[in-house]
Amino acid sequence: DGYFNQRVTECRYSSKDLQGIEMIDSYVFNKVENIRFNSTVGKYVGYTELGVKNAEAWNKGPELAQMLGQLERYCKPNADLRYS
Repeated sequence: DGYFNQRVTECRYSSKDLQGIEMIDSYVFNKVENIRFNSTVGKYVGYTELGVKNAEAWNKGPELAQMLGQLERYCKPNADLRYS
């Protein structure tokens, strides 16, 4: 009983040259993914009614710029750890 709320952020590395880095940030509620940021797409995408509403708002607000910066701040500096 209760609710299951989860946020999963991951960097996907396809090569050492840092050109193929993809950042995924997913919000899951009760095992259903509501919204996802994908750096390859460059915006939030909603998968449920609430997720679509949030994606529209977050793509217009400071949330989008913040997530676009995370690829540079988080994924790229950690690539060396991945390949060491």
